[in-house]
Amino acid sequence: MLLRSFGAMTIDPSADRPVYKQLADLIRARIEAGEYRPGQRLPAESDYVAEYGISRDSVRRAIAVLRGEGLIVTELRGSRVRDAGEAVTVPIAPGAQVTARMPTEPERRQLGIAEGVPILVVTEPDGETRKLPADRTIIEASKEQQEV
Repeated sequence: MLLRSFGAMTIDPSADRPVYKQLADLIRARIEAGEYRPGQRLPAESDYVAEYGISRDSVRRAIAVLRGEGLIVTELRGSRVRDAGEAVTVPIAPGAQVTARMPTEPERRQLGIAEGVPILVVTEPDGETRKLPADRTIIEASKEQQEV
């Protein structure tokens, strides 16, 4: 059995968990540990293939998982850790409704959010709606709303 490791974490091709999910776990752990910082490019697919002895398809699937989670963005020149930006607090009026959903491609471009990041749709009592990136928005209910 061939095990490839990162610290205490390994990729075990004979494990029940698919190899691409194991690699996604390793990369996620590196992001969470600060080894890969916001804006930093990830190693190339070929680097992961060589380091862990896994297929290019497994690497691509792992990258797709992390992109779907909103942790990374993939551009023409490779993938990098997404910079979530500074969070903004948005007050909502009593009676406002907040829903979450995945954005359309034009909404994603307009709001400047990565693939895999949902949006919050705030519908005010007067019917006005706002679309906000869920990864950097803090919703603050007014005092009257909190007491209900």
